[in-house]
Amino acid sequence: MTCPQSIRISRRRFCALSSGAALASFPLLSSALTAQTVPTGGTPTRPDVAAIDHDRILAAAQQYLSLPTTPLTALLCPRSPAAAANYYSEPEASLDASPRPTSPPPFLAHRDAVFTLGLAVPALTAAFTLTGDTRYSDAASAHLRVWFIDPATRMVPAMDFAQTSPASSRPTPLNAAAPPAPRAGRYQGILEALPLVEIAIALPFLNHLSDPDRAAIRAWFTAYFHWLTDPHDSGPRLAMLARDSKSHHGTSWMLQASACAWLAAPTGDIGRAEDSALVDLRHRFKSATLRTQISPEGLFPHEIGSPTPYRDSLFNLDMLAAICRLLSTRLESIWDYQLEDGPGMRAAIAWHFPYMADRGKWPYRADTDHFDQLPSRRVSLLLAARAYQRPEYAALWKTLKPDPPAPAVLRTIPIHQPLLWIRQPPAM
Repeated sequence: MTCPQSIRISRRRFCALSSGAALASFPLLSSALTAQTVPTGGTPTRPDVAAIDHDRILAAAQQYLSLPTTPLTALLCPRSPAAAANYYSEPEASLDASPRPTSPPPFLAHRDAVFTLGLAVPALTAAFTLTGDTRYSDAASAHLRVWFIDPATRMVPAMDFAQTSPASSRPTPLNAAAPPAPRAGRYQGILEALPLVEIAIALPFLNHLSDPDRAAIRAWFTAYFHWLTDPHDSGPRLAMLARDSKSHHGTSWMLQASACAWLAAPTGDIGRAEDSALVDLRHRFKSATLRTQISPEGLFPHEIGSPTPYRDSLFNLDMLAAICRLLSTRLESIWDYQLEDGPGMRAAIAWHFPYMADRGKWPYRADTDHFDQLPSRRVSLLLAARAYQRPEYAALWKTLKPDPPAPAVLRTIPIHQPLLWIRQPPAM
């Protein structure tokens, strides 16, 4: 898909639009640069995220201090063909486009539990990083032990049964000698594991964890990485289908794999880890992801046709920015990598920037729902401001509201605690 002729604009022109000379086109952004209403620490391209997000982080962490540790084994679905520790969910819409029966409703308890975990652990970790208060780190560690360490409750590191059609499910056989249930999930369900990314990023900041606990959690993410990347795995090879998707599902696969590989690397240090898995992912990003995801102009052609093109485009942009953060090193920044015919992250940020500054300028149809809650605060702006030294990106990031109220929109915010992404964690 290409841009209509009436809105086709060269990458050079869009880069110019996002420069300081074009700020007059976006009154919100122009005023943000001259009269900030948020803490003014840091620099124009590296705002003080700790100060800006201080109250937000502590409010969220206070809420999650009392959150019960609820593993998958406590959330059973009678239709699941899998063991209790296997992730299981059902699609919200019928796979054949026919109306879904009103009863029973789709089973989404596992999806919601993983999403809540992905909000709680990073928020508690960020609060611990800000305050040093071990109440926050103790609460985060309790969740990690239940989900990733305790043999009785730990989640199986796989997404074989995500978005399983109820028609293809059958109860787990009572006979222990019965053959294992078929893997009936869909590759789109792998997106539901995206909250694991920020949990992986949070782990190095919890430096009070015992060495055995830390090793066990890293081993879990290593096992999940192998599930994501092993093409010889039996079953429908859901991960390979997700990897090869040209939409945000492929980006989700890349971000999850990158986070797992980063955590498993010896240094656990963004920008320094150089093991073979990260090298392979960096090569794939440059050779496949950029070409299949980004048009020469900088838009995402495979998001435009969805019912929520604006939301999906910004979701995809945030995930790609997070991938750039994880895979760039001090010797090689993939932020700057660009194919000969144009696609690259610089073009993608520049193309989307005017439409984050002014939602009304979005050149495609508006989303079918929650369009008014967008763009929300996008981590892509914060990370790109640092990577490209663009103060207008950081200025816009500071003016946008975080934490949209609609769960459907909040689930398309892949990074909820940017402090953990811009601050160097302790050595692991």
